[in-house]
Amino acid sequence: MPDSRGRLRLGVIFGGRSGEHEVSVVSAQHVMEAADKERFEVVPIGITKRGAWLTPKETQAQLKRGQRAYEKTLELAEAEGLLARPAVLEVLSDVDVVFPLVHGVNGEDGTLQGLLELARVPYVGAGVAASAAGLDKALMKALFLQASLPVADYLVLVESRWYREPKEVAAEIERELPYPCFVKPANGGSSVGITKVRSREDLGEAIALAFQYDRKILVERAVEGREIECALLGNDEPQASPLGEIVYSREFYDYEAKYLDASTQLFAPADVEPETARHIQEMGIKAFRAIDCAGLARVDFFLRPDGEAVVDELNTMPGFTPISMYPRLWQVAGLSYSALISRLVELALERFREKEKLA
Repeated sequence: MPDSRGRLRLGVIFGGRSGEHEVSVVSAQHVMEAADKERFEVVPIGITKRGAWLTPKETQAQLKRGQRAYEKTLELAEAEGLLARPAVLEVLSDVDVVFPLVHGVNGEDGTLQGLLELARVPYVGAGVAASAAGLDKALMKALFLQASLPVADYLVLVESRWYREPKEVAAEIERELPYPCFVKPANGGSSVGITKVRSREDLGEAIALAFQYDRKILVERAVEGREIECALLGNDEPQASPLGEIVYSREFYDYEAKYLDASTQLFAPADVEPETARHIQEMGIKAFRAIDCAGLARVDFFLRPDGEAVVDELNTMPGFTPISMYPRLWQVAGLSYSALISRLVELALERFREKEKLA
């Protein structure tokens, strides 16, 4: 229920067990600081790297620990998993709406969304099915192909087959995909576990690394081109933002380039011909609808030298610091960081009311 000042209690859930724990903590700190204090009472709910849930008071204590950005973690000795401290889950009964900022596995893959559905708590962003499809690159690309969206050629590989017949699999990859190619976990984000492979000598090591993060991986043709991003905002009728471009000096846009390399540059808006920009925005909306997304998404593209755009992937809960591409693109469109948070909460409540009307 709203507090004595009529403000909504906004639960911000962050951290979690994925390789993107530290990124999630940074996003959440910025969201909690920028949320409109006249409209929201922020309730911080941290999840440790071992999966234990923290009370708001414990969460605040963890955030005060003196670690640098992108290194800060949430910890609790001798507690693992959701059921380690089930009483903490009662905090969900005291919030009006949740902003789930857990990136990657066990947060962005539909599992956290399913918990919130069972608890009947409104939440920002995609539902269970769209979240699962949005994190699983194999499912996502299959849905994009069904929607006639252009994607890079790829193969899906499960761990059991690779260790059963590695030579046959390597030969199949080389028949279907030229080098260089990318090997990546099917489920994951922030480029964790991804390798650019240039020869057979690199392939086995890259596959072994990807299997550390998922039992299913993708081997994908490398696409040469500019990295262009489009932000989507809305539910059934999403709006597309102006485009942004990422320029980096590393081999590809890996974790270091995204968060640690000061030479990486984000341009917003991107210098793209108006007709091409409109086409990319239309494809972004089409990708959003292809997985039945809601609330927000960032769709990433490769813009090839011949002017053709290829859809790389859709991120249902993109990085959310003020300098992250998603909020920056909406700032270019005239929507401030604080106002964007408020709009996402409105969309969450709108979607929840629509579902509550169903038989």
